[in-house]
Order: sequence, then structure tokens, then C-alpha cells
Amino acid sequence: MSSKGSFSLTTRIMLGMVLGIAVGGLLQLMLGEEQDFLINLGLFSLSIKGFFVDGLFHIGGQIFIASLKMLVVPLVFVSLVCGTCSLSDPKTLGRLGGKSVLLYLATTAIAITVAITFALIANPGDGITIPSDATYDAKVAPTLPEVIIGMFPTNPIGAMADSNMLQVIVFALLFGIAMALSGEAGKRLASVFEDLNNVILKLVTLLMNIAPYGVFCLMAKLFTTIELDLIVSLAKYFFVVIFALFFHALVNYTIIFKLFTGLNPLRFLAQMKDTCLFAFSTSSSSATMPVTLETATKKLGASNSVASFTVPLGATINMDGTAIMQGCATVFIAQVFGVDLTISDYLMVILTATLASVGTAGVPGVGLIMLAMVLNQVGLPVEGIAIIIGVDRLLDMTRTAVNVTGDCMVTCVVAKSEGQLDEAVFNDLESAKELEEYNPPTKS
Repeated sequence: MSSKGSFSLTTRIMLGMVLGIAVGGLLQLMLGEEQDFLINLGLFSLSIKGFFVDGLFHIGGQIFIASLKMLVVPLVFVSLVCGTCSLSDPKTLGRLGGKSVLLYLATTAIAITVAITFALIANPGDGITIPSDATYDAKVAPTLPEVIIGMFPTNPIGAMADSNMLQVIVFALLFGIAMALSGEAGKRLASVFEDLNNVILKLVTLLMNIAPYGVFCLMAKLFTTIELDLIVSLAKYFFVVIFALFFHALVNYTIIFKLFTGLNPLRFLAQMKDTCLFAFSTSSSSATMPVTLETATKKLGASNSVASFTVPLGATINMDGTAIMQGCATVFIAQVFGVDLTISDYLMVILTATLASVGTAGVPGVGLIMLAMVLNQVGLPVEGIAIIIGVDRLLDMTRTAVNVTGDCMVTCVVAKSEGQLDEAVFNDLESAKELEEYNPPTKS
């Protein structure tokens, strides 16, 4: 019997999320237009916003996010080195890379095409007035040559310190290949990395215990501060994006998954629930990566040699959720400003957003930077981004959940094509047991 009580991890996370939303909504009603509420305690007054929203909720949420991000670089580096050095044929890396990148780009192109189609049908920009102070300072995205050059680190330790995941991935791959080619020395070092990998996975398990509390704090702060009036005014755009995100995850992904693996897509979606909850609460594919990697190997049956490559790569370049936002936002902004886009314009949007999903990987504010690139490409005013920024926080949470689902879907497809997908694990009900009950296996 688990010492953590009768509630599963998923149930406790859901409970924390619901309670956080309820508490946040209640506090927003209490604070009202004054944005604060003071409780007189005699010698001093207690600020509700200062003590709870900017205090307890902020601290608790940021500790949760930091604890997950703390694991990202060591988990990616160690697991990727383990997976790479275990490959008997280094040429396998070329196949893994080619299949993964091709699938990620294909799903991104499908995502933005679906988004544009739904947006053109729904016309979310009809009746929206442009705010007079709408401004957005677009940052310059790197060029393709700069991205390719920037993938190779001049200082691997610096790349790890800066969490530059493309550089960490490249260094881990090269390091793993060198270990595989180093004979006995490589084998001795590989056993050390296997032990490190087991320890890190156990640390992931331990940190899952604070997840319900972290989710509660994040939701409570968000729903205390979010502008509900703005969501109402942009409701049509908001729900078009939400519908497109759900359609892509529940229809497109399941079709691709069934087509290339032959496995039950409903089973796949059921196994993704914990990962999607973490992604929704953190709004970060990178922060969710420890959970995504564990789900791919433990619940979905992908081998570590495949998952340790495809999951970090997906967290870095897979932008399906962001592409959906870009497609809907482009149509929305064009309608708001009264600009008629042609078929060639929309094709250019699809091409630009698909290629940019790789080109802007690792850049802060990647979603808005990519959208600025797309708008510039078809001659739309970048200032239109300011109209949708207010509702982008909630949409960001949902599209992150879509992104990690895509990461795991591609991982399963690639693993199946390489004969590295354990269908017994995928179909075994025991493989769905909660993360906190997991003990990393010791390699004999």
C-alpha cells in the first residue's frame, strides 16, 4: 500500500489544479478593481495580494518550476549519452535524426494548416476593434546559418549553464559516440553513466511528490491576476485556438500514431495524462521533459536509446502548439486590420512557421518571435500581436500540453520503426502505475 494515501498522483494534481483555480477566482473577486485587500490584524495590516499572490503562491510555484528545470540538463545529457553509447551502429543516429526531424516538421505543417482552415471558417477577427495603444517590440530571430552554427558549442559547460538544449544535445551525441568507439574505457564509463541515469530518474520520482502543491500555487496565482474581461472580448479567437489544439492532439496525432504503429491510440492518450497535466501547469516543454522522458520509456515502451534522443529534440524544435497559435493569430490579425491574404500568402505562412519551428529553437519568447516572423513575411503589422498577448498565457498552457503529446507520439513512431518499442509495456496495465511508485531498474 502506498504511503501517500488512496489518491493517485493524477488525482492529486487535478485536485490541486481545481482548488488553485477556485482560490484564484475567489481572490480576484475579493481584490476587485483595487487589486488588493487588507486584513487588519491590530498591530499591522496583512496584504492579501502581497502575502498570498506575490508571496506564498509565487514562491511555491517558482520552487516547483525550478525543481523541474533543475533536472533538465543533467537528465538530457546523461540519458542521451547512455542511449548513444549503447547503439551498436553509429549510423543508427542518422536514421533516428532524419526520421525525428522529418516527423516533427510534418506535424508542424499539418498543425498550422489545420489552424488556418479553422480560423478562416470561424472568422475570429470580425467585430474586433484595434486598441489605440497596441504596440509590440518584435525581437530579431536568428538566420538559418546562425542557427546551424549555434548548434555546436564552443564551451559545453557554458551551454549547460545557459540551458542551450541544442548545444547540449549535440555535445551529448558526440560524447556518446566517442564512448562507443573507446572500447573498454568507454564501457567502464558507460556503467557510471547508467548509474547516474538511475539516480537522476529516482530524483525525478522524489520531486513528483511536490507536484500537486506546485500546480495549486501556479493556478492560484494565474487566476488571481489574469484579465478575465480580456478573455471575454477575445472569446472567439480564444476558442478557435483551443478547438484547433484539441483537434490536432485528438485527431491528427491519433491518426498518425495508428497509421505508423498499429497500436491503440486511445491507450496512448490515456498514458499521456500525467505528462499533459504537468505541461499544462508549467507551460514549458523543457520543464516537463523529465516527466515526458519517463512516460515515453516507462508507460509507452520506447527504448531509452530512442527516447533520450527524440524527446529532448522534440522539446527543443517541436512547435505544433505554437504553430496552431500562429495560424489562428495570422488570420485573426489580418481580419482585424482588414487585410486580405491570398492563397500564396497562406502557403508562405505554412512554410515560414514550419521552418521557423527549428530556426528559433531555444530563443526566449519563441512563440511571439516566430509569430512576428510570420506576420512580417506576409506584410501584416507586427503591432497586432499586442491584441492577443493578454489571452496568450492560458493558450500557452494548452499548446505546451499538445507539444509534449507530439513529442511522445513521434518517439513511439520512431521507436516502432527501429524495432525499439516494447508493445508489452505499452499494453500492460501495470505500466500505467503512478510515477511516484516507479523505481528505476538497475542494468545488469
